[in-house]
Amino acid sequence: MGRPNRATRAAIAQRRIDAIDLKVSGVDWLTIGRKLAADPFINFDGVAYPQGYGIDKYRRGLEPPSNKRLIELACRDVSKALIERAAALDERTDGLRRLMLERLERLFFPMYRQAVRSGDHQATDRAVRIIERECRLLGLDQPVRTELSGPGGGAVQVGPESWEELKCLISLADGLPVESVGA
Repeated sequence: MGRPNRATRAAIAQRRIDAIDLKVSGVDWLTIGRKLAADPFINFDGVAYPQGYGIDKYRRGLEPPSNKRLIELACRDVSKALIERAAALDERTDGLRRLMLERLERLFFPMYRQAVRSGDHQATDRAVRIIERECRLLGLDQPVRTELSGPGGGAVQVGPESWEELKCLISLADGLPVESVGA
C-alpha cells in the first residue's frame, strides 16, 4: 500500500481529532472505535466514516474489524494524535524560546557595555539578571538541592508517635471505625 494522498491524510487527521475529542468527552474505547468505523453495519451512526477503521476491509466487502481490533485502532489513533500535538507544541515552544533568547541578547549588550565602560552598578545588576534569565531559559542552571531537617537540625520524625496512633492509622486505612482499635 502506497503513501496516502493529501485528502486521505486530511481525513485520517480529522479521524484522530474526532477520536481525541470523544476520549476527552469520556467515551469508552469501543464506542470510539464503533463511532469511527468505516463499515456502516458496526458504525453507531449507521454511516461509513471517511477513512474510518477497517476501510480496506469495507471496500473489499470483508468482515468488519472485531471489537478488540476497534479498541486497538482507537487507542493507536489517540496516542498518535497526542504525540503529533506534543511535537507541534515542542516546535512552537522552541521557536518562542529562540525569540526570547534573541530579545534577551539585545537587552544584554547595552547593559554589559554600560557596566564595563562606566562601572555602573545598576547596569551590572541588570546584565547579571539577563544572564540568569538566559541560563534558566536554556536549562543551564543546576537543580537546587534541598534537604529537610527536624527540630535543632536533627532528623525529621516520620510516622506515628505511638502504637495507639499506628493502630488508629491502620484501622482508618482498612475502613474500620476508629473505636474498634484495640479490641
